Amino acid sequence: MEKGEGPSLKKINKYACACSIVASMISIIFGYDTGVMSGAMIFVKKEFHISDVKTEVLAGILNLCALIGSLSAGRTSDYVGRRYTIVIASILFFLGSVVMGYGPNYTILLLGRCIAGVGVGFALMIAPVYSAEVSSPSTRGFLSSLPEIGISTGILLGYLIGWRIMLGLAAIPSVFLGIGILRMPESPRWLIMKGRLREGKEIMHKVSNSPEEAEFRLREVKRNLGMDENCDDEVVKISDSVKKQDEGVWKELLLKPTKSLQRILLAGIGIHFFEHATGIEAVILYSHRIFAKAGVHDHQHQILATCGVGLTKFSFIVLSTILIDRVGRRKLVLTSVSGMVLALTGLGTFLTLAEQSGGKLVWTLVLSIITTYSYVAFFNVGLAPVTWVYTAEIFPLRYRGLGVGIGVAVNRLMNATVSMTFLSMMSAMTIAGVFFMFAGISVIALLFFYFFLPETKGKSLEEMEALFTKSKDSKNVRKEVQIGNH
Repeated sequence: MEKGEGPSLKKINKYACACSIVASMISIIFGYDTGVMSGAMIFVKKEFHISDVKTEVLAGILNLCALIGSLSAGRTSDYVGRRYTIVIASILFFLGSVVMGYGPNYTILLLGRCIAGVGVGFALMIAPVYSAEVSSPSTRGFLSSLPEIGISTGILLGYLIGWRIMLGLAAIPSVFLGIGILRMPESPRWLIMKGRLREGKEIMHKVSNSPEEAEFRLREVKRNLGMDENCDDEVVKISDSVKKQDEGVWKELLLKPTKSLQRILLAGIGIHFFEHATGIEAVILYSHRIFAKAGVHDHQHQILATCGVGLTKFSFIVLSTILIDRVGRRKLVLTSVSGMVLALTGLGTFLTLAEQSGGKLVWTLVLSIITTYSYVAFFNVGLAPVTWVYTAEIFPLRYRGLGVGIGVAVNRLMNATVSMTFLSMMSAMTIAGVFFMFAGISVIALLFFYFFLPETKGKSLEEMEALFTKSKDSKNVRKEVQIGNH
C-alpha cells in the first residue's frame, strides 16, 4: 500500500463498500428523525401548547435514552454479532417511528422518541464498528465515515419534509434495512474472535483488495487474539481462559487498564465528549431560534434558512470522505476545530450586535447566517466524521464493542445535555453568551486533540495499541504513523 495515499476507485473494494452503505442506512434513519424533529419544533410547540422546558425535553430525550442502547450495544454485538445488532436497532427504530407517527399528544410523542432513542444508541455504536471491521486500512476512513453521511442525508431530508407523517415514514426504511443487513456478511474479525476461522477467512478475502492483503489482515487479527498465525483450521475452540478474559473486559478496560488502554480510552471518550460539548446540537435543533434572534422573523424564511444548515452539513460531510484518508484524521480535526473557534466567536459577536439593534441591521443578519453555516461546515468537514472513524479504529478487537459503546454513551449524554439546556442557557446568558461559551470549549477541545490524538491514517486495526504506547520501542512506530505509512 503506498505511503500517504488516499482512497481511489481502484482501491475501494466494492463488496466492502456495499456492506458499509447498507450498514449506514441506519444512520440515515437516525439523522432523518433528528432533522424532522428540528423542523417540527416550531409546529409541535404550537399544536401541543408546550413550554420551552418541555420542548427541551422532547429534543433531548432521544439522546438520553440512547445511553441505554449504547451501553448495551457493545456486549450485545460481541455476543450475537455485528449484523444482528443492526437488526435490533432497526426493530427499535421501526417501533419508535410508528409511535411517533401516531403521536396524538405530547406524552405519546415522547414515548416514541424514547424507543427510537434506544435504537439510536445501538445504531451509533454498531454502524462505524461494522464499517471499520470490513474495511482495509487504505479506505477505512472513507467507509467508516459513511454513517455520518447517512446522518447528514437524513437531517437534510427531515428539514425539507413536514413532520407528523414523516416521523412515521421512518418505519419503512427500518424494515428494508433489517432485511437487507441479513444479506450482508458478518464482520470477519468478529467471526475469528468466535473461533469461526473458515467463515472469517472467506469474508476477509471478499472485503480485501488482494489475496495478499487478506492474508496479512488475517494474520494480524489472529496475532491480536493470541492465536497461532499459521492455524488454518475451519473452527477453533475458544478456550475457557479466553472466555473468562472476554467476561473481564469491563474490569480490564475501566478498572485495570494498561497505560496504552488508558490513553486509548481517554482519546475515545474525549473526542466524543467534545464533539457535542462544542455546541453542534444547538445549531441543528434550534437553528430557527438562532435565525429569529438574528432578525429572521417569518417562519417560512426560518425554515428556508434552516434547510441551508442541512445542505451545508451534507455537502461538507461528503467532502470529508474524500479528505479523511488523504489528509489524515489528526490534521483534519485540528483544522476543523480551529475553524469552529473562529466561526463561533464570530457568531456570538454578530448575534450580540443583532440583539442590540433589535434585529434591524441587515449586515448582522447576513453575517450571523454566514457564521452559522461556517460553523456547521467546519464541524462536518472534520470533527463530525473523525469522531466516529477514530473511535471505531483505536480500540483493540476484544475491547472494541465495549470501548465504542462507552464513547457513544458519553456522546449521547453530551448531546442530551446541550439539547435539553440550550433554551434555558439562552434565557440565562443570552444566545450570544452561549455561543461564546461554545467557542471557549472549542479552544479546550483543540488543545486536547493536539496533545492526545495521534495520527491513525493508514494503520491496521491491530496496530493501534502500539500508537498509544509511550516507550522507546514504539518511537519508530509513532513516527511512521505521523507520516501516514503503512
